[in-house]
Amino acid sequence: MDKDINYGSDYKFIPATSIGSGIYIQVLPDLFCHTVQIVNISLVGNPETNEFVLVDAGMPNSANEIIGAAENYFGVNSRPKAIILTHGHFDHVGAIVELIKHWEIPVYAHELELPFLTGQMSYPEPDPTVEGGMVAKMSPLFPNEPINIGKNVEKLPSDGSVPSMPGFRWIHTPGHTPGHISLFRDRDKALIAGDAFVTVKQDSLYKVLTQKQEINGPPRYFTTDWNASKESVMKLAALQPEVAVTGHGLPMSGELLSESLEKLVRDFDKIAIPDFGKYVDKNIH
Repeated sequence: MDKDINYGSDYKFIPATSIGSGIYIQVLPDLFCHTVQIVNISLVGNPETNEFVLVDAGMPNSANEIIGAAENYFGVNSRPKAIILTHGHFDHVGAIVELIKHWEIPVYAHELELPFLTGQMSYPEPDPTVEGGMVAKMSPLFPNEPINIGKNVEKLPSDGSVPSMPGFRWIHTPGHTPGHISLFRDRDKALIAGDAFVTVKQDSLYKVLTQKQEINGPPRYFTTDWNASKESVMKLAALQPEVAVTGHGLPMSGELLSESLEKLVRDFDKIAIPDFGKYVDKNIH
């Protein structure tokens, strides 16, 4: 394991939370969603065999909570086979350094995310001017400098398979970030969407706090390519998922999910794309 791994110099605890923080939902027999402050991690595996994978790595300073959640579901001293990252934003890699050191396991991400995970490139700065609520206004506080986990991160297999997650395939869903991925299992149409779309209006502080469920596009203040985001949502909707765990908000399933995704695709420009902001291309309207 590479010992010289670190966060960006702007990494810090973010004092934001929701009523769902610390709560877990067993979405399927082998799919758990656990909320860390305002973001979700997923644990995928069979509790009877104690073999599982962690999807995303929570908020800064959340390693102990994530380790505790893993041991709660899969047994004391349990260790995931791998960590799969949907993307590298601070709220999805907030505990990654501590988790790598504790578990000594590989991390996988899309090759287009690797520069942001190996200290080479910063994400574009969040846009506090974007049309939205208080969370958007707070976004300059959010870390965006690259972390460096060095050789501990590997690019996902080019054949679409997901290491240690048989039955799942990864799907490139860019827009929110260049290498954003979602995970899909065809046999039961289970979707782990990351931030390709979410089920809470993430730029609204009130709705984040209360976790009011409503389908939305990716968080506005961090999304830089709205054309790609729209195409990604269309790609995921075409899969007709039966259940979806998203990076923010409550899991959604059944008719509510299908109708909500259909509406998001139909009205994406109105629902998801802000009317103004520095990453908004007016030509897409």
